[in-house]
Amino acid sequence: MSEHSNESTTLDESHPAAEEVQSDSEEGAMAQESPKNSAAEIPVTSNGQLEDSHEHSFNRDLKRSLPVGLGLSETKITSHGFDSTKEGVVEAGPFPGGRAQQKSGPVVLADEVKNPAMEKLELVRKWSLNTYKCTRQIISEKLGRGSRTVDLELEAQIDILRDNKKKYENILRLAQTLSTQLFQMVHTQRQLGDAFADLSLKSLELHEEFGYNADTQKLLAKNGETLLGAINFFIASVNTLVNKTIEDTLLTVKQYESARIEYDAYRTDLEELNLGPRDANTLPKIEQSQQLFQVHKEKYDKMRNDVSIKLKFLEENKVKVLHNQLVLFHNAIAAYFAGNQKQLEQTLKQFHIKLKTPGADAPSWLEEQ
Repeated sequence: MSEHSNESTTLDESHPAAEEVQSDSEEGAMAQESPKNSAAEIPVTSNGQLEDSHEHSFNRDLKRSLPVGLGLSETKITSHGFDSTKEGVVEAGPFPGGRAQQKSGPVVLADEVKNPAMEKLELVRKWSLNTYKCTRQIISEKLGRGSRTVDLELEAQIDILRDNKKKYENILRLAQTLSTQLFQMVHTQRQLGDAFADLSLKSLELHEEFGYNADTQKLLAKNGETLLGAINFFIASVNTLVNKTIEDTLLTVKQYESARIEYDAYRTDLEELNLGPRDANTLPKIEQSQQLFQVHKEKYDKMRNDVSIKLKFLEENKVKVLHNQLVLFHNAIAAYFAGNQKQLEQTLKQFHIKLKTPGADAPSWLEEQ
C-alpha cells in the first residue's frame, strides 16, 4: 500500500515536469514555424544599436498596416532597443522624408516674384560699387599710381576741338558786342536824322543843309540795319555751331571718358585678381571680373567709335558752315564801309537773309499758325 502511494506521488510530481517540457517544445516549434515578418525583425549592430536601414524598413511596413484615416505625412515611427518597454510606439508628427501636407490656396512661384524694394537695393549696390571703383581709378591716375588707356590720335583731336571751342566762343562774344554797339549807333543815327529833318522844316535859311544831313543819317541808319542783319545771322550760325553741334560732340566725349575710366577700373581689378592665388574661392571672382571687364571693354570700344565718327562729321560741318559765314561777314562789312548800298543788299540776298521792317509789329499767333 505504501509502495503504491509512493508511485502515485512520483507520477504526480513527474507530470507537471513533463507538461513544462512539452510547453517549452511547443513554444520552440511555434517560433520555428511562424513566418518571418520584416516588421518583427529588428536587427542590432555589434554595438547594440539599431541598424538605420532596417529601422526605416520597419517603419515603412508598420505604416502600411495603419488605418487609412491616419495620414502618412503625420506619422513617425519610433523604435527602441530590446530593453525598452516602449517598443513599437507610434508618435504623431511629420514623417522624415515624406511630403508636406499641401494647403489649399493659390500657388505662387517664389522665383518669379520680384520685389521692387530688393531691385532698387540691388541697383543702388551696383551703382555704389561702380562709383567706388571709378573714384579709386581717378584718384590713382591723379596720384600717378594707376595706369590709363590712351588713344593718342583720338585724344589729340579732342584737345583740338576743345581749344577751337574756346576760340569760337571768344569770336561769338566779340561779334555780339559789335552787334550791340552797331545797334546803338544805328538807333542814334536814326534819331539824328529825324532831328535834322525837323530843323530843315523850321529853319528856312538852313533848309538845304539840314536836309542833306538828314538824308545822310537816314541812309547810314538803313545801311547799318542791313549790316546788323548780316552780323546777327553770323552770330546765330556760329552760336548753333558752338553751343549745339560742338557741345553735342563734347557730350559724347564725356561719355567716352566715363567709359574709359570704367574700363580701366575693371581692367585693374582683373589684373590684381590674376596676380593673386587661384583657388576655389578666387576662381568665381576672377570669372565674374572677366565678364564685367568684357562688358565695359565693349562699351569703351563702342564709345570710342562713336566719338571718332562724330569728330569726322563735325569737322566737315564746321568747315562748311564757317566758310559761308566768314564770306558773309567780310562782304557785308566791306560793302557797308565802302558805302556800296547795292552790294550790301546783294550780299544779304545771296545768303537768303530777310530783314525785319523797323517798328513792325510781331505777327499774331493766328498768323503764325
